[in-house]
Amino acid sequence: MKALGKILGLFFLGLLLIIVALGFALTHLFDPNDYKDEIRQLARDKANLELTLNGDIGWSLFPWLGLELTDATLASASTPDKPFANLRLLGLSVRVLPLLRKEVQMSDIRVDGLNLDLQRDENGHGNWEDVGRPAAKPGETPAEQTAANDAGQAPSEPAQDSGGQPIKLDIDSLIVNGARVDYRDAQKGQQFSAESIQLTTGAIREGAGVPIKLSAFFGSNQPVMRARTELQGELRFDRVLKRYQLEDARLSGEASGEPFNGQTLTYAAQGQLLVDLAAQVAEWNGLKLSANQLRALGELKVRDLQSEPKLSGGLSVAPVNLREFLASLGQKLPPMSDEKTLAQFEMVTQLGGTANSLSLDELTLKLDDSTFTGKLAVADFAKQALRVQLKGDKLDLDRYLPPAGKDNKDADSARKAEVRETVANAGQAGTTPVPNAPTQHAWSSSEVLPIPTLRKLDLQANLTLEQLTLQKQALSNVSLKARSQGGALNLEELRGNLGNGSFAIKADADVRPAVPVLSLHTQLSGMPVEPFLKDQQRPSPLKGLLDLNSDLTTSGNSQKAWVDALNGTASFMLKDGVLVDANLEQQLCRGISTLNRKQLSSEPRSKDTPFERLQGSLSIRNGVANNPDLQARIPGLSVAGNGDVDLRVLGLDYRVGITIEGDQREMPDPACEVNQRYAGIAWPLHCRGPLELGAKACRLDQEGMGKVAAKLAGDRINEKLEEKLGDKVSPELKDALKGLFKR
Repeated sequence: MKALGKILGLFFLGLLLIIVALGFALTHLFDPNDYKDEIRQLARDKANLELTLNGDIGWSLFPWLGLELTDATLASASTPDKPFANLRLLGLSVRVLPLLRKEVQMSDIRVDGLNLDLQRDENGHGNWEDVGRPAAKPGETPAEQTAANDAGQAPSEPAQDSGGQPIKLDIDSLIVNGARVDYRDAQKGQQFSAESIQLTTGAIREGAGVPIKLSAFFGSNQPVMRARTELQGELRFDRVLKRYQLEDARLSGEASGEPFNGQTLTYAAQGQLLVDLAAQVAEWNGLKLSANQLRALGELKVRDLQSEPKLSGGLSVAPVNLREFLASLGQKLPPMSDEKTLAQFEMVTQLGGTANSLSLDELTLKLDDSTFTGKLAVADFAKQALRVQLKGDKLDLDRYLPPAGKDNKDADSARKAEVRETVANAGQAGTTPVPNAPTQHAWSSSEVLPIPTLRKLDLQANLTLEQLTLQKQALSNVSLKARSQGGALNLEELRGNLGNGSFAIKADADVRPAVPVLSLHTQLSGMPVEPFLKDQQRPSPLKGLLDLNSDLTTSGNSQKAWVDALNGTASFMLKDGVLVDANLEQQLCRGISTLNRKQLSSEPRSKDTPFERLQGSLSIRNGVANNPDLQARIPGLSVAGNGDVDLRVLGLDYRVGITIEGDQREMPDPACEVNQRYAGIAWPLHCRGPLELGAKACRLDQEGMGKVAAKLAGDRINEKLEEKLGDKVSPELKDALKGLFKR
């Protein structure tokens, strides 16, 4: 037995020596470089690939099947003179005996100097697309070959092992040094590059963690950008279950270029990534994001990877100074009245979406002192279809609106200077001339609406606010519904309250024509007018509660154009009103004292004039509002008037008649005691000047007062005639004499 064992041992040793000798003989006596032409023709016939081997082929057979290629280029056989890849070095080796067990055990795989130059021509054809297809027939163009292949049957799937098990992989490491990828699209004019690509891995074994590190520099021309990126993590994969994981993934880098206007974006992302092709699911759990000052946490999940991918997940953005963050990205904000806005931003939301949409559901958003809840969505990225459904607690919109421009400030200053001069000249006594009509234009010619943007806007918005500050007015219970599509904008509803009053506004704007057309429908009920007429330099000249209904149309794209083209109708009623700092009673008293031929002996008891109501209707034509039926009720008096309000210059020109209705209250001065013969007489006032003057623009109408005096004198003479003549003359003669004195 010992001898038999010794013989068998010697036999196997001899067999091993023979195999080693054969391997030595093959690797030293057989030179693959002698078969470069055959290898090149095989690549051309089987893969339609033009393979050029400029360097030597190095190889070994046993116990490692080794291969080393240097200085090789690849091109499509259709364009052999335009290579899309070149390689400085490729080295790999495989153990021979494990191949018999369908196991691939490899040492280090090393790739140096790989350059890919991928190009699409003006017809959209890529220089790599013909690779892997049969060679073109003589006289057949690449396009015809592509069409023929597309019309034929799809390539058959690779043959599977009879046992259904894939080949087992065991690779010591993979190293890629100095790789580069260039992509050009002649149709779109786009260029993209990835250079200095470095990839290193640990041992690659199925089911075990594979350390991986990848770094590269990226660049593009549309827009011009440069980025440095590094990815690290531990890769696990199971090809049977079609499950791939990247654990403890860390992506970081920097980007700069045109979108950032000279600034740099420093970004990082971490988390656990999973792709399960069997379940058609991809997940990113434990997501941590950072971009300059911005920090966020979340998780993402994508379902139905091969059909219609659907996104779900959550995202939480930590409090951040949004103004500083945008500035760090080179984004210039539009001017705002308060440069301290956007200092606080915070968001929590659930995510949903598809390949062409994204929605932020269950959204809680905090911006400065405001908090909003609801939903934001882009329903269609291609159409920029925006959907907004938000509910907020409060918003001071004045802080975010642009400050008044220099032109507006200059015009406003000139107009206020004119008003101050007019007021100074007007005085309080009512004896100065009627103020001149304003000449300073009150409106800006700057464009207001971003027409190109609005023509493309696809919007549906529903917004409610408990409190909104606009033009320093605190509005409550504000509700807004609006939609826009194809250049047709519709404000379906804007409702709210100011104090105990309410407002409801509807508006339409058609920006499709060269000159936009607008319409406005308003309904105000019990709205206080004082907040809208006062400013920091002066109080409101008028107080009261306004009811207003209007239907207006206009055209253009500036304040001036809108006012100049304003047409429509309106009706108004001002209740519980007060003309501030304008004592009409005192001016009437002065006129009565003149007729009584007495001097006033006391100062007016009040500097304001209260009234029960002020009402009328307006017919507006090209910015001028005609008011033919102005009526007002003041205790003991009634007022009627007519005139125009020129909205283009904010000026008024009214003739007003004040009729004494027999107020029996004690008068403040005996000189203006109302005589019975004055009852029913319309005392004339002329109101003319800047609208800001309010009642201070009114003076006694001297021409009208002359007529009143003549009438009163005629009535007095008629009384004397009646006393003197009595029944001594005929009634016809008395009537003739009275008519004569009236004339």
